[in-house]
Amino acid sequence: MRSKIYKGLIREVSKHICILTLIFLTLYPFSFLVVSSLKSHEDIIHNMVGLPQVIRWINYIVAWKKVNIYILNSIMMSGATVGMVIFLASYTGFIFARHKFPGREFLFYAIIALLMIPRELTLIPLFIIVRDLGLLNSRWGCIIPWTSGGLVFGIFIMRTFMASLPEEIFESARLDGANETQLYLKIALPLSVPIVIAVGIMHFVNTWNDIIWPLVTITREELKPVTIGLMSFQAIDPYAQNYGPLFAGYLLTSIPLIILFMFTMKYYIRGLLAGAIKM
Repeated sequence: MRSKIYKGLIREVSKHICILTLIFLTLYPFSFLVVSSLKSHEDIIHNMVGLPQVIRWINYIVAWKKVNIYILNSIMMSGATVGMVIFLASYTGFIFARHKFPGREFLFYAIIALLMIPRELTLIPLFIIVRDLGLLNSRWGCIIPWTSGGLVFGIFIMRTFMASLPEEIFESARLDGANETQLYLKIALPLSVPIVIAVGIMHFVNTWNDIIWPLVTITREELKPVTIGLMSFQAIDPYAQNYGPLFAGYLLTSIPLIILFMFTMKYYIRGLLAGAIKM
C-alpha cells in the first residue's frame, strides 16, 4: 500500500517538475527581454542576467521614435491582409460547403493540394510576378501575396466548418425568401465567428512575423514592416550596438500581438476547439 502511495507521489512530483521546467523555459526569454530593455548598454555587457542597476525608461522613448513607423506599416499591411483573407476564404468556403456544382470536389482538393507545396518553391516565381506588376516597394507587394498565401488554409478551415452547419437552417431561410448573400451574411458568417477569428489571428501572426517576403520586396525605409525595420538598429560594428533600445524595440513591436490575444483569446480557443471537433 505504501509503495503505491510513494509511486503515485513520485509520479505527481515528476509531472510538476516537468511542467515548471517547461513554464520556466517559456517565460524566461520574455522576462530576459523585459529586464534587458531597461538596462544601459554597459549594464547589459557586465551584468547580463541580473536586474538593472538603474532603470532606463529612455530606452523605450528612443526605440519608439525608431519603430513607430514600422509598427504602423505592419498593422496596415497585416490588417488589410487579414480582412481580405477572412472575406474571400469565408465566402469561398460557404460556396464549397452549401452549393453543389460540377467539379466542386475536384476544385476543392486542387486548392488543398497547394498546402503541400513548400513556400520556398514559389518565392522566385512570385517575386517575378510582383515585379512585372510594378508592386515592388509598395504595401500591395506584400498584401496581395500574403492574401493569396493565406487563402488556401482559410478555405480549407471555413469549408470544413460551414459544411457541418445544419442544412435545415438554410432551407428555412430560403423558404422565408432569403437569397444566397443573406444566407452568407446573416446565417453562415455569424455562426462561424469563432473559426473566423481563429483564422484571422493565425494569419495576422504569420504575416506580422514574416521576414523573407518583405526582405526581398521592400527596400524603402518608410514602408518596411517591423521584422525588417528592426534591422536598422543593428550597427556594422557589433561592439557599438546599443542593446537597451534594441530590446525595447523588440518589446514594443510585440505589444500589438499581446493586445490582440488579450481581447480575442476566448474566441480563438473556441475556434480551435470547433475546428478540431468538426474536422
